[in-house]
Amino acid sequence: MSVPYERTGRSRQKARTRQALVAATRELMARGENPQVEDAAEHAGISRTTAYRYFPNQRALLTAAHPETGRRSLLPEDAPSDPLERLDLVMKAFTGLTLEWEPQLRASLRLSLEPGGEQPMLRQGRAITWIEDALSPLEETHPAVDVHGLAVAIRSATGIESLIWLTDIAGQSREQAAETMCRTARALLRSSVEL
Repeated sequence: MSVPYERTGRSRQKARTRQALVAATRELMARGENPQVEDAAEHAGISRTTAYRYFPNQRALLTAAHPETGRRSLLPEDAPSDPLERLDLVMKAFTGLTLEWEPQLRASLRLSLEPGGEQPMLRQGRAITWIEDALSPLEETHPAVDVHGLAVAIRSATGIESLIWLTDIAGQSREQAAETMCRTARALLRSSVEL
């Protein structure tokens, strides 16, 4: 079994090269480009040959450019106990991340929809966990509410998929779309606790 190029010798230098290629890709995507490996290499000042050792194709490059966060919660340490206030804080942060990472998220969504591609490209529910965290006081105040189900419903009306529909189809500005997603999240929460 062969050892991947990045795991042989000079690992720190290779990590820096990889990071430079990913950073270049993200910069190009932020400009509205759909970079190939050679584009990222040129932008990073790295040879094409070297770049292809790290990323054999555009899909691998764009996958690596997908934003990552280790955050387990989007709430501040002094978060309020009211679920609506907590949800507002999480949705503001979540929509902010969606707007900030829009080019990378659009690319990941597009790649996840391509036939024959390795699945899954998207990150399997991190936002649902953040929303569940916001809604956690409902477990005591409204035990009949399915917190996970509500978090899934809220997530289904927010995130990159909703942003794309609201901006590209409905014609809203990004700011309007963010507010629409936050308003929808509040409405879903209110309807769940009123039932």
